[in-house]
Amino acid sequence: MNFEKYPFEKLAILLEDVTANKDFEESVLTIGEPKFETPDFIQNALKNSSSLLKKYPASAGIPELKDAMINFVNTRFDVKLDVNQIIPTFGTREALFNFPQFALFDIKDPVIAYTNPFYQIYEGAAIASRAEVIHINLTKENDFKAHLSDEELQRCDLVILNFPNNPTAGSMSKEELSVWVEKALKFDFILINDECYSEIYFNKEDKPASLLEASILVGNTDFKNVLVMNSISKRSSAPGLRSGFVAGDAKILKEYLQYRTYVGCASPVPLQQAAVVAWNDQEHVDYFRSVYKQNFILAEEILGTKIPQATFYIWLEVQDELEFTRNLYKEKNIKVVPGSFLGREEQGKNYVRIALVENEEKTKEVLLRLKDFING
Repeated sequence: MNFEKYPFEKLAILLEDVTANKDFEESVLTIGEPKFETPDFIQNALKNSSSLLKKYPASAGIPELKDAMINFVNTRFDVKLDVNQIIPTFGTREALFNFPQFALFDIKDPVIAYTNPFYQIYEGAAIASRAEVIHINLTKENDFKAHLSDEELQRCDLVILNFPNNPTAGSMSKEELSVWVEKALKFDFILINDECYSEIYFNKEDKPASLLEASILVGNTDFKNVLVMNSISKRSSAPGLRSGFVAGDAKILKEYLQYRTYVGCASPVPLQQAAVVAWNDQEHVDYFRSVYKQNFILAEEILGTKIPQATFYIWLEVQDELEFTRNLYKEKNIKVVPGSFLGREEQGKNYVRIALVENEEKTKEVLLRLKDFING
């Protein structure tokens, strides 16, 4: 398989001959990894269940974890799932990579569409599935929302959306997502929304919608052809816990669960026990969300950037993203990701992605440094 270099590998090559200004402490704003301690109550749950390492984990997940995830979906989106409509996963990365291979295996000349720019696992899954790719280009002109023609959708076997979006911070309403559900039913393709940023939002009156809500809106209450994936990594500052789920169409999930027993990526039981308490608690999520909101308030004040509906990214338009990235590192010792490393067909060109994942003090300092660089 011929996989593209990961964006961070490309960044290392881009900067390998650049000497950073050591007058400043290095600031890495490249990766979407929260820089906060995982809450003590989650860590304690992990420690207190370490004796369960003696058990093999079941691919289906422990019942308490499924219940916690079902409770989360019900509390957050007012969607009631049956136990056969959700599968715990080892984060969402593994499922985003192996589900397309499962779903497209028996299809001759499969076609997959996904948002562009993108999380590179989508592309890797397409390569591993030997699938033709249709890019759903997210641009300033279309307000970073997903659109494909009916002619393109008729060809699709699998479509992966990602809203709230990484890297553009674009969002789509329940009504806008419901159009995609109707197309998935009309043209009979599997529709996935990667919703791992759904909990990093800043206005309680404008929470990001789930594709499950959109499915119910158009009367598709059994979620035919519809799946969502979500993760605890961002909401709980616990990416190392590797706790995610895929939920929706029970018929698809029944067959996918059988496939997963062969993949062998079940989460260790102590990790599942820690995930149970994390999925069931909202207070710590509210706290982290307030920190991210303050970071964006600072960015608005310092850089004049708009506060997004969700995610912790700034998708900053620049003149030349490669030169911007090199010079920013050279002059201010700040690392960002060139947008062209996150897209294809020139999507992401003249943008950089900035992850605001530090505390308020560090964020303010680096934003002032960034402003000084931009102002030249």
